[in-house]
Amino acid sequence: MSEAGGGRGCGSSVPQRAPWSLVAATAAFCLVSATSVWTAGAAPMSREERQKLGNQVLEMFDHAYGNYMEHAYPADELMPLTCRGRVRGQEPSRGDVDDALGKFSLTLIDSLDTLVVLNKTKEFEDAVRKVLRDVNLDNDVVVSVFETNIRVLGGLLGGHSLAIMLKEKGEYMQWYNDELLQMAKQLGYKLLPAFNTTSGLPYPRINLKFGIRKPEARTGTETDTCTACAGTLILEFAALSRFTGATIFEEYARKALDFLWEKRQRSSNLVGVTINIHTGDWVRKDSGVGAGIDSYYEYLLKAYVLLGDDSFLERFNTHYDAIMRYISQPPLLLDVHIHKPMLNARTWMDALLAFFPGLQVLKGDIRPAIETHEMLYQVIKKHNFLPEAFTTDFRVHWAQHPLRPEFAESTYFLYKATGDPYYLEVGKTLIENLNKYARVPCGFAAMKDVRTGSHEDRMDSFFLAEMFKYLYLLFADKEDIIFDIEDYIFTTEAHLLPLWLSTTNQSISKKNTTSEYTELDDSNFDWTCPNTQILFPNDPLYAQSIREPLKNVVDKSCPRGIIRVREESFRSGAKPPLRARDFMATNPEHLEILKKMGAASSIDAEDGLRFMQEMIELSSQQQKEQQLPPRAVQIVSHPFFGRVVLTAGPAQFGLDLSKHKETRGFVASSKPYNGCSELTNPEAVMGKIALIQRGQCMFAEKARNIQNAGAIGGIVIDDNEGSSSDTAPLFQMAGDGKDTDDIKIPMLFLFSKEGSIILDAIREYEEVEVLLSDKAKDRDPEMESEEQPSSENDSQDQSAEEITPSSQEVGLVDQESPEESSLNSEPESSSPADTDNAASVSASEQNSDPMENHETTSLDGECTDLDNQLQEQSETEEDSNPNVSWGKKVQPIDSILADWNEDIEAFEMMEKDEL
Repeated sequence: MSEAGGGRGCGSSVPQRAPWSLVAATAAFCLVSATSVWTAGAAPMSREERQKLGNQVLEMFDHAYGNYMEHAYPADELMPLTCRGRVRGQEPSRGDVDDALGKFSLTLIDSLDTLVVLNKTKEFEDAVRKVLRDVNLDNDVVVSVFETNIRVLGGLLGGHSLAIMLKEKGEYMQWYNDELLQMAKQLGYKLLPAFNTTSGLPYPRINLKFGIRKPEARTGTETDTCTACAGTLILEFAALSRFTGATIFEEYARKALDFLWEKRQRSSNLVGVTINIHTGDWVRKDSGVGAGIDSYYEYLLKAYVLLGDDSFLERFNTHYDAIMRYISQPPLLLDVHIHKPMLNARTWMDALLAFFPGLQVLKGDIRPAIETHEMLYQVIKKHNFLPEAFTTDFRVHWAQHPLRPEFAESTYFLYKATGDPYYLEVGKTLIENLNKYARVPCGFAAMKDVRTGSHEDRMDSFFLAEMFKYLYLLFADKEDIIFDIEDYIFTTEAHLLPLWLSTTNQSISKKNTTSEYTELDDSNFDWTCPNTQILFPNDPLYAQSIREPLKNVVDKSCPRGIIRVREESFRSGAKPPLRARDFMATNPEHLEILKKMGAASSIDAEDGLRFMQEMIELSSQQQKEQQLPPRAVQIVSHPFFGRVVLTAGPAQFGLDLSKHKETRGFVASSKPYNGCSELTNPEAVMGKIALIQRGQCMFAEKARNIQNAGAIGGIVIDDNEGSSSDTAPLFQMAGDGKDTDDIKIPMLFLFSKEGSIILDAIREYEEVEVLLSDKAKDRDPEMESEEQPSSENDSQDQSAEEITPSSQEVGLVDQESPEESSLNSEPESSSPADTDNAASVSASEQNSDPMENHETTSLDGECTDLDNQLQEQSETEEDSNPNVSWGKKVQPIDSILADWNEDIEAFEMMEKDEL
């Protein structure tokens, strides 16, 4: 049963344990059977085109990996906008995101087995030598146990797995003597002190040098961890035990999984997002398949595949039944409360759930996998990338995209399970979007805002570890890979572990404790190999028939899953629920409905909970109505050609870029640089975009001075050295309290880090042209093609092709990344002379809860038909209802909402929680 090759989808539950050779053969048969059905009814992509796309993936990896090695190594990660390495402590803190960095050349270790999959064996051998020579695992730095396990321990084990494979082949790695395994063992022992809790659940962080709870460790006081953090250890720890014979690692990981299983909510069989590592109490009681829980479910199924322990499969199937019963609302996957699983816990989804269709393929449940994957693809086609979070009506909730690979992973597995060439076209779209919107001269940059196209100076190690693996395998033929990938299983970080570990060093007692806790539905265990006549019932267009109704779900229709129950009740004559946007405190009928919510029936309780969620969101939206959306500064001159897009703060005066055509021009520094007096170099800024430093006078005064000198626009650069849009909320420039209608040019604000990118470009290239706009524009293919060198794989031609942009415009608001949620104010100069601070407005000042930001402008074709119909029905009923007494004394709304304070606070806490 190959996890990597898609065989998981053909056999997710074998009631009696079979030899691996038999299981793998069965999986291969399933895969061939499924694929043969599809190729009979769909026009396949030509081998030549698949090879071209595969070569393009190779070139893209070379671009990312080569720039990391040239500009960043031995740092943990590459900062692709500034072409330097990200070193912990030398850059502004990004909060929890930085816990993945341990000064151990993270990207290099995470990329080891990717090099082999992409047939770069010489580069792999060189990389292994660098790891052994340069990497130190004994640094005085606090790291995430979860991230260090999946990225570093997993990377070392994946590298070791393929190193011994290459050594056996006899050409490469003949000198290798398990050195990577010894490093992995060293790291494993460094992580073990984290498990020193009464529950067996690990602390979320550990100091690599000093461990836990020592004064020097600076950690060990935490009480909570996420379910995925504690439940995503078994593959790496068990593999380490099986490789080395040291059973302690697998024992500790199993104990953590056992504890989580015991603490599941027994009536719903769901688990919460965060748990107290000492008491086992659930801290956050919402449950889903995205951030905080995702890989817990993944590792239950994969632990069965790798270790051959039926109890893991039984647990997975029990959870999966609960997921499909409560969380799955096709095509959506919505968080619910573990104690009240019929009630949704939030109205948005996060991008990490994109892995779930791939997991469903492994389970053998193809239909919902196709549905959810298609919904996600429609969101991607709308925004070019999957936003970090989006609402149930597909509006942007969190706008950033750190180049996550989960959607590519699911695309790969769906193609392997179905053979449908549609998924090759999906992969082609991902390649085009990465090259067109994320590629920069020094690598690939994360998207700061998918709506504006602005970049973040970030290229996470998982981008090289996972994205390029899945995309290459999607287009590769078996002969393109130098080893049989069917013999390996992918970890959650896409590292490869050999399946033969299931029969190696089996010294762990595998008592099946699962059945002691729950009665299992035998129907969960019938899927030894899904019958292709059931999955694809004699219809080669089966998957297409599932996808077709979802083609316009983002733009033109409401998701069926959300409204299915209530819509049926409306048709039967029931009254529609009260919506927050329609509520009137002077309407006695509305007040009567509020009184009933939660008291009369489960339906009333559901309406009450939904009403509270809507009121919270409506309040958040109203608080930021005055907040202007972010803008973009795009460098369009050589050698950038529009690849670098900087997040810019808007001004409350001057030309509104959302209503007028963008402004394009070369930049020039003003003299004086602060722009607080008449410019002494008007000839230098005439017809150009002036660069001005923040401070010493009002923003409006700066704008007037550069406008009088003939500038066509202005960029104010923060004087607070080190400030960055990565770590600070959006900043917008206010006027001076006077009439600013005389200011006709656009003005934008850049933090110091983003401004330095332009200043550095001027020093290196002298003439730098930028585009000021509300949203990044398509690059100039002709100019870019002149800059790009030819390649034998012609992949550059693809990245320079003209791609039709989305025709819909999206409303823009400030979106703060999860790691920024703790920031409540923007960095400001401490100088009292910086009087423009007094006139500035930051996002945090306008909205005390930045993580509750929701996009105020919906996507085109927002779901209004049903709402309008229900509103008209409601109005008709009100007019014809003689029992409505408009003369009643109105009860104050405060007294009605008073009983809901506890639930409202719970919702607010969930909204504030980080991804």
